[in-house]
Amino acid sequence: MSSALLQAIDQVSREKGIDADIIISAVEEAIIAASKKIFKTDESFGASFNRQTGELQVWAIKEVVENDEVVNPKLHIPFEEAALYYEGVEVGDQIQFTKDTTKLGRIAAHAAKQVIMQKVRDAEKEKVYTDFSDRLGDVVTAVVRRFERGNIIMDLGNNVEGVMYRDEYSKNERFSQNDRTKVVIVGADRSTKEPQVKVSRSDARLLIKLFEMEVPEVYDQTVVIKNAAREAGDRSKIAVYSTDGDVDPIGACVGMGGSRVRSIIRELKGERLDIIRYSEDIQVFASNALSPAKINRVILTDPENRRLEVIVDDDQLSLAIGKRGQNVRLASKLCGWSIEVKTEEQKRAEAAEAMERMAQASAAAQEEEAAAAAAAAAEEAEVETDEETVVSAEAPEETAAATEEIEGEERDEEYDEDEEDEDEEGEEEGVPLTELEGLSEEHREVLASYSIHYIEDILYTPLEVLKQIPELSDNIDNIVALARAYEQEFGEEAEDE
Repeated sequence: MSSALLQAIDQVSREKGIDADIIISAVEEAIIAASKKIFKTDESFGASFNRQTGELQVWAIKEVVENDEVVNPKLHIPFEEAALYYEGVEVGDQIQFTKDTTKLGRIAAHAAKQVIMQKVRDAEKEKVYTDFSDRLGDVVTAVVRRFERGNIIMDLGNNVEGVMYRDEYSKNERFSQNDRTKVVIVGADRSTKEPQVKVSRSDARLLIKLFEMEVPEVYDQTVVIKNAAREAGDRSKIAVYSTDGDVDPIGACVGMGGSRVRSIIRELKGERLDIIRYSEDIQVFASNALSPAKINRVILTDPENRRLEVIVDDDQLSLAIGKRGQNVRLASKLCGWSIEVKTEEQKRAEAAEAMERMAQASAAAQEEEAAAAAAAAAEEAEVETDEETVVSAEAPEETAAATEEIEGEERDEEYDEDEEDEDEEGEEEGVPLTELEGLSEEHREVLASYSIHYIEDILYTPLEVLKQIPELSDNIDNIVALARAYEQEFGEEAEDE
């Protein structure tokens, strides 16, 4: 029996790739459990298996205590009795009493079998987890074994099974039993009842690994894949750049006559593939990522939250957005920024609305100032009226004469003020844009279309609002600089006069 057990342990160790010491430890635990059932006692047991001889030993363990402190004779032994068995024994020592293993029989063998099987399963799981947890992202060739509720169980080799869930492969792909296919390892778990290794064909890492396998320049890092975005079975985008100025990254990935990229597309069952040139400038990168649409310009609307706007012509809008928003969605994933696509007409409408809101806010502010001035004037007039009433009550005749004199003076003053007001009204409109040297007629007409007719309109309108005029987005800084230079030159002259 001992010889047969040794052979069984060696065989399991070889077949399962498990250390024999782990199996022997399981056998010892099984013998201890069986001993408790056979001897029907609450004694503490120990067991050992000699790997060289195959001999199995079982013993009961008792603790040496003071003569009057024995609580459970099955677990404790008085000091005087222990001294009869061992010389030099001390209180607290543990003494072993050998048990007859011939009584174990079939029950012990069955218990040992169950424990060994469980230990083997646990050891297998731990080994699989250890082997595959360090291989996440690797591509392996797997064989389809069976189908379970839409999931595919695959053989990864060395008696290891992996599971590919239904959302990890394209709906366009069809698999049959014993089919061989490339998959990427995306997870490993030591506790699940299902196959521990998770594999996928929809993960972007599969696309990257396929390029590494097909393109030597990618494998040796001459061409670097910066990022990839996929919607499996439909369309993918991959961003590449070259570390060698003499190597075109897109041409290297496409290959002679498209040979390299065709083999990757064939492996992905006809999935469309866009190869994008990567750039550190996010505006350039976003413009490239929306290929094949032609982009007019890119505006960073919120750099902190990584948001940007892309402006296109009307005929490029549907191409930039893509079918069901797929093109802009993949571009956002590729860049890591939120992208909003707008047409020139939409941007002009937004700028006009912003200008209108600004004009309304300015008019409201002027109305509030006028109302406050009128209220202050009315209050001042009321105070003056009260003072005049008091004076007239004291000296009616003098007051009447003084009143006539004052009225005459006020009429003269009103006449002078009216003339000054007329002059000021003529000046309030401002200096027309035709006086601004360096401003082209084309730019002047664009400004006029947004109700900007005077140099003062440029100076007093916030720069953020002016930048929303799409036709002048690249020139507005220069226009504002011209207006400020005019103000500095002629404003100082006016002050000197």
